[in-house]
Amino acid sequence: MNADGQVSVIPADAGAAGAEPVRPTESFYQRNEGAIVGSLSVVFVLAIWQAAWSAGRIDPLFFSGPSAIFARLWDGLFGSGDILEHLAFSAQNFATGFSIAALVAIPLGIVLGWYRLPRLILDPFINGLYSTPRIVFVPLIVIWFGLGFASKAFIVFLSAFFPILLNAMAGVRTTDDELLGAARSFRATQWDLFRTVVLPSTVPFIIVGLRQGLAHGLIGVVVGEFFAGSKGIGYLVGQAGMMFKTDLLFACVVIVAGAGIGISAVLQRVEGYFQSWRPSSN
Repeated sequence: MNADGQVSVIPADAGAAGAEPVRPTESFYQRNEGAIVGSLSVVFVLAIWQAAWSAGRIDPLFFSGPSAIFARLWDGLFGSGDILEHLAFSAQNFATGFSIAALVAIPLGIVLGWYRLPRLILDPFINGLYSTPRIVFVPLIVIWFGLGFASKAFIVFLSAFFPILLNAMAGVRTTDDELLGAARSFRATQWDLFRTVVLPSTVPFIIVGLRQGLAHGLIGVVVGEFFAGSKGIGYLVGQAGMMFKTDLLFACVVIVAGAGIGISAVLQRVEGYFQSWRPSSN
């Protein structure tokens, strides 16, 4: 009974040793606040945009409205299907180039992060190539590989390779020295250090590198098809721009943005899962 004469009800297990306080359950809004606020902001902008389009405030020669863009997108995907062939070609280019970039950059980044001498030898070349805009290599890549599939895949590879490589290197180099020292004190071999300490510490960095490589790879596939392609989403962007088909141009932008958001969301969930792998010295 408290000072006001009211009876206080105490849970039976409240005084149990080591019992954790009961935490309030989060509401649906609290669990999904980011998605809800972000979706509402997008809907708000689209509503204003569509209102201006319907009122004739937007010149269709230079811009387009949401209804026209999504009508063009729907027809191109499910009606006439003229976008599907270009979308499949771009997806093939991206998947091939990005996959090869990840398969090469991740082990190379781990090796360069762990071994000092190879890193010092290759560091000038890595920094020079990474700081150079990949678009300047497009003419040379076309000379090497021609105008077909190989050149587009290589541009994606070159675009995605360096973010993945540098993040893998950073993951290895920032491994906790105390953990390495503790493992060595137990006579751990080099393989044991890699397996139990270095790799778990590096995995979250690799996932971040994959997310960054995703963005660069999407830029690469559009740039490659824009400048040296006869089909693909990048090629459609160039054709739509030259013919002032702003609805088609924006439809291509929606496709690229949607692909980036979808793949990035998957990688973000994977990143959250692998954060628990990162060992702690505490």
